[in-house]
Amino acid sequence: MIRDFARHVVAIAATSRGKPIALAKIDKSTWRAAPTAGDLVVRAEIYAADGSVRGAFLDAWGAFFNGSSVFLRVHGLERERCVVHLSPGDDAGKAGWKVATSLPRITGAPWEFGAFEAAGYETLIDHPVLMGHLSVAEFEAAGTPHAIVLQGRHAADLQRLVADVARICSWQIMFFGAPAPMPRYLFLVRLTGESFGGLEHSDSSALVCHRNDLPHPGQQGLTREYRKFLGLVSHEYFHCWNVKRIRPAELASAELEREAYTRQLWISEGITSYYDDIALLRSGVISVDAYLELLGRTLTGVYRSAGRRRQTLEEASFDAWIKFYRPDENSPNALVSYYGKGAMVALALDLDLRLRSAGRVCLDDVMRAVWRTHGRDGGPALADGVFEEIAAEVSGLDLAAFFDSALRSTVDPPVGILLAQFGMRLNLRAAEGSSDYGGTPGKRTARTQPWLGLRTRVHGDRVRVTHVLEGGPGAAAGVVAGDELVAIDAIRLDADSAERALERLTINSPVEFHLFRRDELMKLTMTPVDSPKDTCFITLDPQAPPAAQARREKWLGGN
Repeated sequence: MIRDFARHVVAIAATSRGKPIALAKIDKSTWRAAPTAGDLVVRAEIYAADGSVRGAFLDAWGAFFNGSSVFLRVHGLERERCVVHLSPGDDAGKAGWKVATSLPRITGAPWEFGAFEAAGYETLIDHPVLMGHLSVAEFEAAGTPHAIVLQGRHAADLQRLVADVARICSWQIMFFGAPAPMPRYLFLVRLTGESFGGLEHSDSSALVCHRNDLPHPGQQGLTREYRKFLGLVSHEYFHCWNVKRIRPAELASAELEREAYTRQLWISEGITSYYDDIALLRSGVISVDAYLELLGRTLTGVYRSAGRRRQTLEEASFDAWIKFYRPDENSPNALVSYYGKGAMVALALDLDLRLRSAGRVCLDDVMRAVWRTHGRDGGPALADGVFEEIAAEVSGLDLAAFFDSALRSTVDPPVGILLAQFGMRLNLRAAEGSSDYGGTPGKRTARTQPWLGLRTRVHGDRVRVTHVLEGGPGAAAGVVAGDELVAIDAIRLDADSAERALERLTINSPVEFHLFRRDELMKLTMTPVDSPKDTCFITLDPQAPPAAQARREKWLGGN
């Protein structure tokens, strides 16, 4: 998306030698100063209340900002060296605050306020800043200094957190080849009670998660929440290579004020989404069973997307500006995620290469070759189609049909057939409720869940339809997103038990619904059907031939 950070500029003024200099606003984010013979000082007041990893946030307890939200760009001087002074000012409440940023430091001791520098504007906005009462845990991974910096109240077991993250980082560094491409690396983590997400940078990543996602002292095993956080860490860290240094050519030459169109986000995000989970396995952080659960969840997300029949993977990348990052009530029917389907294609490509080359070549080899030619030592950006050429060159295989089908058609990659050649079964079952994201066999209940093809959300005491899935009974009956369901067969629908009430419907038996559309009461008849079998889980095949089992062990072990 175009984030339009300039909308948060509350006030802006310029002076030179102590005298006011006129500023004329010439578009939504640009000001032109009147000529002056002396230094120009521009002061901007910026509203900072964005708690995400993208913007700027400041309160009495801490601060976080991305440079693109705060630093003004001087047109024509983008390549000039920048110096940043960070100061707590006269605010006594900031006593004891620390500063964490991967910007090279000029003055001040580590973690203190001071002066920092950047080689130019593009570098300046690629080093986010975290401030406040910070918990800092430092470690080394393959000889490179790293640190995890936490902002927010927590009771985390930092020793365990460091041990797990260090294993992930060390594996990824060795995957591409030591030394790491950055001099040091910071994980900047804001702990909240609700949010989750991450954003990659060249020498750091900005992460936000629930404070209870982190392990606490004495915690045994790996909770799903902690596993999810480690997956986020793995994903953003893999971007150090794949995105921040292996850059799609269309993004490397992009202008910041307008959209940059690329068909390669399946490489940037899809392949990264494939490796973020398998890195947890190969680094020893999770078990094979846990990895197969994560893989099953990824495939479930794709199979539940009817939009995969409408939009190709390359189209999903190209239209990200207007579709993926601007979702609406019809998104499940109209688009596919280049994260999820990109990971599915990466899986299929990896297994296909291993099979057709008799184990001689895999996706790991392709990624390392791309790194050597287009990432390491500031290699050229990755032009459209070059990844396909490198994959064919490294493997010695004709991959044209594979890529045409996977990227430029709406046909699902044959992951079930491929997994079978590695001694695994791809199983499909019906969902067992709105919180069932797949990956496991489920409860195997005897009763098949009725399906209306509706997604709902409870707002207070109201049940509203958020999405109407194409081809479902709801769509056939004329339900539209935004409708409020109020009664089933003339009995009021209780918001507290709405999901259970819908699950009690009888398959193939028509049901009368009353609903409000805007302020009009309507009556529609829907006939529930069997829930679609779009929920995946993967199991090991005990009857698989020894050769298939050997391939599986080699793949999962990263050989």
